Amino acid sequence: MERTRRRARRRARRYLLTSALAAANTAFGLRPFSTPGITNSTAWIAPWLTSELPMAYLTGRAAVAAVMLRGGVLRTRAGKAGLALDVASAAGLMELQRRGKKSGGAVEAALVDGLGPDYRERIRLPRIPGPDAATAKVPGGLRMLRIRSQFAHDADISYGPYGKPNQLDIWRRPDLPKDAGAPVLVQVPGGAWVTGNKQGQAYPLMSHLAERGWICVSISYRLSPRSTWPDHIVDVKRAIAWVKEHIAEYGGDPRFVAITGGSAGGHLSALAALSPNDPDFQPGFEDADTSVDAAVSFYGVYDWTPDGPGASLHDFFLRAGIMKQPYAQAQELYRQASPLHRVGPQAPPFFLLHGTHDTLVPIEHSRLLAGALRKTSQQPVAYAEVPGGEHAFDVFGSPRATASAEAAARFLGVVYGDWLREQGL
Repeated sequence: MERTRRRARRRARRYLLTSALAAANTAFGLRPFSTPGITNSTAWIAPWLTSELPMAYLTGRAAVAAVMLRGGVLRTRAGKAGLALDVASAAGLMELQRRGKKSGGAVEAALVDGLGPDYRERIRLPRIPGPDAATAKVPGGLRMLRIRSQFAHDADISYGPYGKPNQLDIWRRPDLPKDAGAPVLVQVPGGAWVTGNKQGQAYPLMSHLAERGWICVSISYRLSPRSTWPDHIVDVKRAIAWVKEHIAEYGGDPRFVAITGGSAGGHLSALAALSPNDPDFQPGFEDADTSVDAAVSFYGVYDWTPDGPGASLHDFFLRAGIMKQPYAQAQELYRQASPLHRVGPQAPPFFLLHGTHDTLVPIEHSRLLAGALRKTSQQPVAYAEVPGGEHAFDVFGSPRATASAEAAARFLGVVYGDWLREQGL
């Protein structure tokens, strides 16, 4: 009997520890831990998963409790304390789910503010499949795990001379004919300019658009520290040039090409949109057209200068790993790499999205870029602060990612519709 009680007490202590960790993680999801410094790069991961997948996390905790509360554990003080923490954590997870569902209202308000209250009347769907695309399925977490095989039938296509880092996938409906003339979206992955590739990111957005008749092109590009800036943006530009030259072979319309990306991809997509045909970023293909018709950028770092928001978080990283030279010796290079310093009246239509709970990239980056675009650009600018969104909130098929994907599709539908009307189509 005494042995059984000792075993129950040991199990109860382990259960209390896991419950405390789970409750802390939920608390960080509700109110992120954010202190300037390198610790942010690891502190965000667990709250990110919890914020975007709270119901999956709740199911997991329920399973853990069912296993660990056997054998008299609930008769111990530690067991009762652990259960109390799990109950509190469950309430917090339900609140995280509620916050995620509120994202739809926030992104819709951003579109109304940036495009006007009647913007939906300007949305145009691709000619094929036309109105039937309105029945496209909602992105879901489990569905996103297998969605690439459904759309990326043309994969690992070379667009440049650097092997695997210069490959792309083309996402499209399998029934899309070669003469569809579909609008095109180029997806630039994130990963702090040192990791990431054409797989695993923006699946909710790309699948949402592909089902509606768009063609999405997901690219890889050279990464640091092996590569040095501006190799990254050169590859993005090279991919855009390839799309304009070859996408008609896959059913796309090279006359309408938009771009998107998150984090480092948000920076690169915004920079590509704001530096059309810049010869400094197009060595050897200076005459290629690398302009884009719209940009949808998620939680990017838009100012690389020491004056930018959260500069202390990025200065050493950018200097040592990406630029490989200090700001004092390369001020113009840092400014050229900063979308905030490339804003002008000819900027294409922009939609910027940033999570209010981002602990990696300060939301001020997006606020400043949105403000500069609205002050200078002659094209529409929409800006959404997504409630409760952590960094990379758009990766999973969560309510927040779904709302953002649908909003991005509506924004692009408006820009595409405006372009079609200008072309007399």
